[in-house]
Order: sequence, then structure tokens, then C-alpha cells
Amino acid sequence: MDPQPWRGGGDGGGRSGRRVDPADRAQLDRAPVPLRRVAALFRPWRRRVALVVALIVLSSGIALASPFLLRLVIDRALPERDVALLVWAVLGMMAVAVSTALLGIAQTWISTTVGQRVMHMLRTAVFTHLQRQSLAFFTRTRGGEVQSRLTHDIAGMQSVVTSTATSLAANATTVIGTVAAMVTLSWRLALLSLLVLPPAVLLTRKVARMRRAVTAQQQRQLAEMSAQVDEGLSVSGVLLSKTVGAGPVQAQRFTDTSRELVDLEVRAQLAGRWRMGTMSIVFAAIPALIYLAAGLPVTSGGMTIGTLVAFTTLQGALFRPLMQLLDVQVTVTSSLALFSRVFEYLDLPVEITDPAHPVPLDPARVRGEVRWEGVGFRYPDADRPALADVDLFVPAGSTLAVVGETGSGKTTLASLVPRLADPTTGRVTIDGVDLRDLTLATLAQVVGVVSQETYLLHASVRDNLRHARPDATDEQIEDAARRAQIHDLIAGLPRGYDTVVGARGQRFSGGEKQRLAIARTLLRNPRVLVLDEATSALDIATERAVQAALDEASRGRTTITIAHRLSTIRHADAIAVLHQGRVVELGTHEELLALGGRYADLVAAAERDVALTA
Repeated sequence: MDPQPWRGGGDGGGRSGRRVDPADRAQLDRAPVPLRRVAALFRPWRRRVALVVALIVLSSGIALASPFLLRLVIDRALPERDVALLVWAVLGMMAVAVSTALLGIAQTWISTTVGQRVMHMLRTAVFTHLQRQSLAFFTRTRGGEVQSRLTHDIAGMQSVVTSTATSLAANATTVIGTVAAMVTLSWRLALLSLLVLPPAVLLTRKVARMRRAVTAQQQRQLAEMSAQVDEGLSVSGVLLSKTVGAGPVQAQRFTDTSRELVDLEVRAQLAGRWRMGTMSIVFAAIPALIYLAAGLPVTSGGMTIGTLVAFTTLQGALFRPLMQLLDVQVTVTSSLALFSRVFEYLDLPVEITDPAHPVPLDPARVRGEVRWEGVGFRYPDADRPALADVDLFVPAGSTLAVVGETGSGKTTLASLVPRLADPTTGRVTIDGVDLRDLTLATLAQVVGVVSQETYLLHASVRDNLRHARPDATDEQIEDAARRAQIHDLIAGLPRGYDTVVGARGQRFSGGEKQRLAIARTLLRNPRVLVLDEATSALDIATERAVQAALDEASRGRTTITIAHRLSTIRHADAIAVLHQGRVVELGTHEELLALGGRYADLVAAAERDVALTA
């Protein structure tokens, strides 16, 4: 959705005749926004908002003095050669210009300040709220959607405050004040203007709609042409075209699209000229009719030249604000749609949250005993549960390896320990305490996770490691790096620990990033360590280096390893074999091999794969 709360050109004629965007209407139908909720955002700044409205009204009122001063100059000061009156009238005109300019600056400063503070409040509220969402929210949310709402939508909301709302208030004040001033000058000419103006407005809006329809078609064709260029002239597109002989067909499609653009460009230019011509006619015809009425004895009412000039000046200033007020429905709808999109995120329920009455647990005294008791888990809209009736026990300081085919539930089982998700049934405990009874901050100190996909910030190595523990000293950071067997590599970099890792850690290889992630986890010194296929994407040589770091990280901790390569878990204290979400075998490597069941089959298959790749 366009982040701006309006669409169209910058002038009144270009923006007239707009229609409600179907996307905005659909958004409001899905998530309506009560106006009182929007008003509540500005309640802390209600005095400043009231001051902005007062400044707008005052500025519009002062601006209306100019036509009356102009009438005074034409009807009295110049004919009577009254120099003093002329000077005072000119000074009054200058005072009006200076006053309205200063009031406009003050109004912009206050409204922008209020808008920025509301935007800051919303931005931080949305960011904080989304951080509390479960991992499932981010896996089902389209990429870029979160960033769009945090940046474009909230920025658009700020312009609603600083531009749209103040513009509506200024336009409404201007229209009301101008009509009142026109009636004061000549009620006959005011009546004529109000009769002539509606047809002129309708004509202008109709022409503007014609132009927008052609422009929309033109934009669609340009997008189609861009897509054809991308598909037909990229390396992959050219390769496909040459191998399937589609070149002539693509060339004909491009020719047809280009030919349609020629016609649309001609129509767009003509529509633009029609719009400009219509505006010119409107701006010329209405004053001409007023001059005619002022010259007829029936309608003139003894009007002076000064009154006529002042009246036409007021009437000329009425058209644009009136056109913009006629678009108030579109403006309000598009603005409310922005609020709706942001409120929609703020209203998301938090699936994983702190308990109302958390159990106090000192991370330094945690033994690290982990247990799954009757655990079941089902993903939304899934055909079958990912986990069912899982009962597992990991004594403090021991190692549990979890194996199974893809989709057996290994990662889901591990994700319950750091509470990336909560079980649908049963419970997971550490030292006998249900994880749902612990605060998330306490749990993060107790459980550390090293996953297959290592994420590094675009910052220095030191900042990446300190991200896990902001109060860590340089000595503690280096010690963690040594234990993860990555210190020597970091020390050999041009700037050592101050070297920037690059976007997503592009400076480092996969194995090096894994060891940095291990060092980051070691820095937090968790009692329970979850290793989710941490070496599955690495080559054999790199895997050995990372595995050595993992062995060091696991020493003295309760370790739960999700294994992809079975060679890495032969020495685990216990191995659990999952199949379709259930634990079907449990024992040591030797015990499970002797059993000759599913684990033995997995080991045999792994050995065959190694033999084939050797």
C-alpha cells in the first residue's frame, strides 16, 4: 500500500476526483479503526493539537483581511489620493503576509513535533510488541511486511498529522471564512458563484478521473514491459529462451507491449491537456461571469470596483480548498487504513509471554535437569501433530541426542526448551519447574541455542559477541572466543575484534560463523545448551573444527543435540529416535545398534552415503 495518505498530483486539480483505493477499503473492512482510538494517541498532546487548530483558524482569518484592504486601496486611498490611508493599507497587507507566514511556521513546528512523537511512540510500541511474538509469527509473515509497517506505514501516519489533518482543518476554515467574506462583500455575486462552482468542480473531477484511468493503464503496461525485459534479457531468461526457441515469441510480446504504450502515451498527453484546458476554462469563466454580473444593473447592487476586485480575489482562493474538501472521504479512508495496518500488529496476541506470577529461579543455581512430560504439539492447520506423548528425561550435565528422518519432529522438540513455542499438551521442565512459570529473561539466561543458521549483525566481531551479554568485558569475550576455537582467527584479522563482519557475516565462512555463534553462547554461560543441527551444512574438515568447539561448549552442561550427521553423536549419554512425532527408541549408540531397529537403519544408510561420496 502507498505509504502516503493521498494519491495524485500536487495541485488541487490533479488531486481532485480521487476514489477510495480498494486496498484501503479492504484493510478497513478486515480491521476497522474506531476514531476514538486514533484520538487517544493524541490525548497526551491535546493542548498542542488545540493550539495548532487555533493557529490555523487565526491564520485563515487574518488572510481574509487582504481582500478588504485591497478594496480600501482601490475605492478610497487611490481615488481620494489619501497617502496616509494608502500607507496604512499597504502596511496592513504586509502585516497579513508576515503574520500568516509566522503562524504557518509555528503551526508546522508544533504539528510536526506532535506527529513525530506519536510516530516514535507507535514505532517503539510495534517493535517491542513484535519482539514478543513467537517464532511462528515470523515464519508465516511475508518477507518485508514487518519492515513496511514499521517504516512506510508509520511514516505515512506522521504525514497524516503534519499534512493531511492540518490541510483539512485549513481548507475547511478557508472555505467557511471565504464564503462568509464573499457574502459580506456581495450576497448577489456570492449566490452566483455558489451556483456556478458545482458544475465547474464536477467537470474538473471528471477530466481528472479520465487522466488517472489512462495513467493507471500506462503504469501497468510499463510494469509489464519491465517484467518482459527482466525475463527475456537476464542470463537465466536468455538461456531458457535459446534452449527452447522462445526468442521470436518473446520479441513479438515485447513489440505488442511497446505498441500499446505508444497509444497510451498519446492518450495520457491528451488527457493532460484536457485537464489543463478544463482548469483554464474554469478559472477564466467564473471571474468572467462575476464581471458580467457586476456590470448588470439587476445584479450589481451598486458594486464598487474595489469590491469587485476583492470579491474575485476571494472567489479565486475558494476553488482549490473546496476541491480538496470534496476528497475528504478518500483522504480519511486512506489515512485510517494506515492506522488500521499498524493497530493490526499492535493487537496481535502474544503467544509466548511471561507468567503473571513467575517462579523465582537463580540461573547460577540451576542444575540443568530437563524433562518432557506427556508433550504433544500441533502446528496450526496441520493434518497431524508434530509431537505426541513425548516423555524424555535428561539428567543434569548429560547429553541427549535426538535423531530421526526429516519431519519427524526433532527441531520442534528442541524448540520447546528455549520456549520458541509452547507444547499443546503436557509440559517441559528444568529442575522440575515448568518453563511457562519462568520469565523469558530467566529462561534466556538458563538455555543457550546454537542453530544451523547463524545470524551475525552488521557490526564488529566484538559487538556481535557482546550482543549476547552487554556487560561482558573484553577479557571475557576473548576467553569465550578461545574456548570456541576462533580467537586466533579473529586476532589475525586487520582490526582484530573491531573488524566489521559484514552483512550477515559475509566476511566469514560457514564454519567460522558457527564458532562465533558458539562463542556468543559461551559468553552467556547457560546451564542448558541446545544444538540444532549445528554442523549439518558444513564440509567434513570444517565440521571437525566446529565439533571440537561444540565439545568444549558442552562440557559440564546439559546438552540437547539435534543430529543430522550421526557420526557426531556416537558418544552421547542417550539417543532418542523420533518417528512421526513419537519417541520410538531410546538408548546409547551401542544399545540401539544391538536393537537392530530404526536407529540401526539410519546408521547403515549414513554409512552407505559416506561410502558413495568417498
